[in-house]
Amino acid sequence: MKIKNRYYQRSRITEAKFRQLIRCFALDLTASNTAELIGLSVRSTNSIFIKIRHRIAEFCEIESPLQGAVEVDESYFGAQRVRGKRGRGAYGKTIVFGLLKRQGKVYTEIVPDCSKQTLQGIIRGHVDPGSVIHSDGWRGYEGLVDIGHDKHFRVNHGANEFADGERHINGIESFWSYAKRRLAKFNGVAKHTFYFHLKETEYRFNHRHDNLYLKLLKLLRNNPL
Repeated sequence: MKIKNRYYQRSRITEAKFRQLIRCFALDLTASNTAELIGLSVRSTNSIFIKIRHRIAEFCEIESPLQGAVEVDESYFGAQRVRGKRGRGAYGKTIVFGLLKRQGKVYTEIVPDCSKQTLQGIIRGHVDPGSVIHSDGWRGYEGLVDIGHDKHFRVNHGANEFADGERHINGIESFWSYAKRRLAKFNGVAKHTFYFHLKETEYRFNHRHDNLYLKLLKLLRNNPL
C-alpha cells in the first residue's frame, strides 16, 4: 500500500495539505489561524502542532555539546514576582537554565533550582571541557575548575558590571528577551506544555538563519509523526 503522507503516518491528511500546515507552523502562525487558512479543524491542527513540538524537543535533546566561547545564565518565566518572597528569581516562576555558544546555538533546560550542583551538572553534560565559559557572579558557578572547566570569566551584575571586553553574557540575555517576547503571544503557557514551547523557541533560535520550513520537513521525514 502506498504511503499517503511521508511526514505523518496513518494520517488522513494529504501530504500536500500537511506541507501547507508545516509552512504555517514555520511562519509561527497560531493553530487557529492555520486551521482557518488550510481548512482543518482547530482541534486537529492543535494536535498536530503538539506532536511537531514533541519531535522538535527530541531533536534538541540529542544535539552535540557546545564548544568554544559559551555563555551560561538562568532566567525565570511565568507569574509576576510575589511580594514578600525573596531569593534568586521570583517565587512561583519556572526556572530555565541556558547555555549559548557565541554566534551559534543555545541549549535550554528547566531546572528545580539554581544551586551549584544543579547548574554545574548541566554544564558538565552539555559543554565541552575545552570551552571558555562566561557567566555572571552567581555563586552557583563557583568552582567550575573542579569539574574540568578552567577557563571561566565572570561579570558582576551586582556591581553594575555588564560587559568588559569579551567578558559578558549579552548573547544569552538576548535569547531570553527573544524567548519571552515569543512566548508572550500565547497569553500564558500551561506548565505541562511549557517545556515543549521552550524547546520550540530554542529550535527556532538555533535555525534563525535557515529555511525553517525545509528544516522541519527534513526533521519529520526522518522521524514521521
